[in-house]
Amino acid sequence: MQPRALPATLRFMLAARRSELSALEDLAQTCTLVTRISQLVHALQKERGYSNLYLSIDAPHQRQYLDSLSEATALLELELRNELEHLDQNSAGSADKARLFTRIAHALHYLDELPGLRRRVREHRISAQDATAALVRLIGSLLAVVFEAADSALDPQITHCLVALFNFMQGKELAGQERALGVTGFASGYFETELLERLEHLQECQERSFSTFSRFASPAAQSLWQALGASDSHRQACQLRDIARRTHAGAKVDGHLGELWFELHTQRIDLMQGIESHLEQELLQCCQQSMQRIRNDLHSHRRLLESLSGIQASTEQARLFSVHSSDLDSPRPDTPSSAMALSTLELLQHQALRLQGMHDELREARQALDERKQVERAKQQLIRQLGCSESEAYAQLRQAAMNQGLRLEEVAQRFLAANAALTRRPHLKH
Repeated sequence: MQPRALPATLRFMLAARRSELSALEDLAQTCTLVTRISQLVHALQKERGYSNLYLSIDAPHQRQYLDSLSEATALLELELRNELEHLDQNSAGSADKARLFTRIAHALHYLDELPGLRRRVREHRISAQDATAALVRLIGSLLAVVFEAADSALDPQITHCLVALFNFMQGKELAGQERALGVTGFASGYFETELLERLEHLQECQERSFSTFSRFASPAAQSLWQALGASDSHRQACQLRDIARRTHAGAKVDGHLGELWFELHTQRIDLMQGIESHLEQELLQCCQQSMQRIRNDLHSHRRLLESLSGIQASTEQARLFSVHSSDLDSPRPDTPSSAMALSTLELLQHQALRLQGMHDELREARQALDERKQVERAKQQLIRQLGCSESEAYAQLRQAAMNQGLRLEEVAQRFLAANAALTRRPHLKH
């Protein structure tokens, strides 16, 4: 016997849940891509560190290990490219999807340049500073893909996982840049003022990234982070930071401290990788749990709705969404049509409350992402206007925040608003 057709109201309720499931399945695929990127980024950071050591302190004995790192990175790159091939590149998507694909294309462009960069490193035809800068750009382009994935996610729990992972990856990347910068400073025997300022900038930005990570991380991930902070490698790395701050042209230190700096910061970054792997697993588990929850809801809703569809409710369906009708508030007792209307209304109310709750939970995570974008935009505008470095632009924003007693994000927002007003002013005269 064929089941009776569901009323339109109930069909659209099921369609809404199926739409959520479809979006989650698409997001789960993106999250798998994010984990691939995370693994590749770590390998690139490790290769960058040893490339820097190989070029900075003339360490030919590192060549063989550097080659093995490059081979491992190439395998992870191949896995990422294979994962990208599974993405539906022909589907008409949202603007968020367009931004994500643009970020992916940007990252692939830099990955295509990687073999040539490796050859120049092996042949000593590039400086440690330029090699590091090239790899920073590549890693930055991969992190931008993770950022877009977090910015386009609609499930609040998954978004929280992505925001925590992105900020942790960003903090870890800054730690890698700090490692490279420290090798350069210790190799020359002391840190010039500009180098120290850049070092301080990297350390402050790390703190901001890890602070945001802590806001959105699970209790388990936070415990791992606290354990890292209590580790010997972290404590000793901080001691070397103090030594670096005290150096100057008249107080040089042994250049071999660069290798100790590198070793300690590598241990610290390896510990971070353990936390990053934990965050990856949490992200994938969250995706699976969210999809299973909707599948379960869809199954139970379908069974309930199919039973409700057997109730004759033609007159009640006409009044279901009427704001003037009082029948739903005070239904006639013991009538099948009223029972259906009440059951349907309860489902609709539950759905509306759940979606509103998701919206509220998303707001905090989205705000953290928006604030980050505003700080980055403010820095880029200062760089263009003043011709300064990124660390100098950051220092200006930070000083303005201290002077005005505001958060850095608030200063960035006001700066961008003032610039936008100045840009519009000439047009108003016409």
